[in-house]
Amino acid sequence: EAAAAELHKKIREAFEVFDHESNNTVDVREIGTIIRSLGCCPSEGELHDLIAEVEEEEPTGYIRFEKFLPVMTEVLQEKRYRPIPEDVLLRAFEVLDPAKHGFLTKDELIKYMTEEGEPFSQEEMEEMLSAAIDPESNSIHYKDYITMMVVDEN
Repeated sequence: EAAAAELHKKIREAFEVFDHESNNTVDVREIGTIIRSLGCCPSEGELHDLIAEVEEEEPTGYIRFEKFLPVMTEVLQEKRYRPIPEDVLLRAFEVLDPAKHGFLTKDELIKYMTEEGEPFSQEEMEEMLSAAIDPESNSIHYKDYITMMVVDEN
């Protein structure tokens, strides 16, 4: 079926970016990045379960493409871990920005990300801040960020 072949190709391409040895394996720590690059946004817990599913019986620290492919294909076909729709994200940011400035400062963002809900790891924080924060104003213009973050559905 063409759709599955198309998915396989996308998954292979995403995987190969991190397959530095070109031996059909990637470091288990790269799996989250690969999954997100395919437009999926699993929570830490979901990611953990997914890794458990594709890991070897005896964890080696590496994930083999043959094991990753069928699991990831299923995830994409079932549209699991879909990103949050743009309007929902926007409303979430607006709650944090009661004055409706249209932006949050870097400090506010760090505060919300580390104090509310599921805390982000230092690494996740840095990754997000480097993508989201405008270096000139040191703040995040969240409308632009959301537009950039929302994966094109087509």
